[in-house]
Amino acid sequence: MLLQRHERIKLDETEDSLFYSFPRFVTHVDEGFIDQLTTLYQKHLKPQTRILDLMSSWVSHLPTEIQFSHVEGHGMNEEELTKNSQLDHYFVQDLNQDLKLPLSDQDFDAVLICVSIQYLQYPEAILSEIHRILKPGGITIISFSNRMFYQKAISAWREATEPDRIELVKGYINSVKINDLPGFNSPKVIASQSKTPLFMQMLGMGGSDPFYALIASRKS
Repeated sequence: MLLQRHERIKLDETEDSLFYSFPRFVTHVDEGFIDQLTTLYQKHLKPQTRILDLMSSWVSHLPTEIQFSHVEGHGMNEEELTKNSQLDHYFVQDLNQDLKLPLSDQDFDAVLICVSIQYLQYPEAILSEIHRILKPGGITIISFSNRMFYQKAISAWREATEPDRIELVKGYINSVKINDLPGFNSPKVIASQSKTPLFMQMLGMGGSDPFYALIASRKS
């Protein structure tokens, strides 16, 4: 496995289901980040395809101009997922407790994870599941910024620099092996860093959240 045991530790070790038991109808990144993400989705997602929005909430940031055949949602709070008008169906599951997705092999064209990868304690296992449910040639898009619920992010993420986090997600993707061969093609990295310090952003003093995304396709 890519991560050592101590790198998977969270400051708050109580059940994640308790932390996410009440809804948060907020966006955890700013409009600049969201605009970049929606534009990225518009570029890489195709009409009439099946999409899984993993670790979602009350909004998925999908482009409204594209009609998908099915959008499946997953999250930790049912009230949030119920409010998400872009989802056709959803399920609630703690991915740190149950690592197996209740979804069929090769059933989705794209799997998305938005600003949530930092909370997975066994990301290698979840990436293997993503690979399993993707169709050959299907893509995963993992996006993140520098914001997080600090007490719920794993140690490896909390202690890493932003460039290190890109390498960490690369490692998650590259850890997927099928018969000792890479399961995904080499991920493409998109990075747009804010020039405004984080403490100034938090005070509303200009700038925008940094935007990072990795895109990888399942090998045939």
